[in-house]
Amino acid sequence: MKILLDTNIILDIALSRLSHSDKAKELMLLINRKEIPVFVSATTVTDIYYILKKSGTHFSAIEFIQSFLEYVDIAGVDKIIIINALRAGLNDFEDSVQIQTAVMNNISTIITRNKSDFKTTDVNVFTPDEFLILHKNE
Repeated sequence: MKILLDTNIILDIALSRLSHSDKAKELMLLINRKEIPVFVSATTVTDIYYILKKSGTHFSAIEFIQSFLEYVDIAGVDKIIIINALRAGLNDFEDSVQIQTAVMNNISTIITRNKSDFKTTDVNVFTPDEFLILHKNE
């Protein structure tokens, strides 16, 4: 099993979003403990930088990303992924890129807080709570 984390999960950790950061941190601990390969899309990294820089500084954004990349790998986004995302016809292009990134990189699971945005995929999609419940007792 390989996992793709949606941007919102990483931002929950980075921004310490009170209502979500505890679950996101618990999720990362579980994933690390079980040694499950975790990925983010290349576009997620730039999105994270942009949002963190707006709420902080260039240095703090870079520092978080460098630290976070010790725990995750980056799934490439290329022309084929972008074309497939455009052709998918989803209302949210960013989510379409996430789906196509998972598909093209043989990633079986996406974890997101916005599960309803990923209805049109054959990739398994879980919220952090759902994933924690499914895999905690294995």
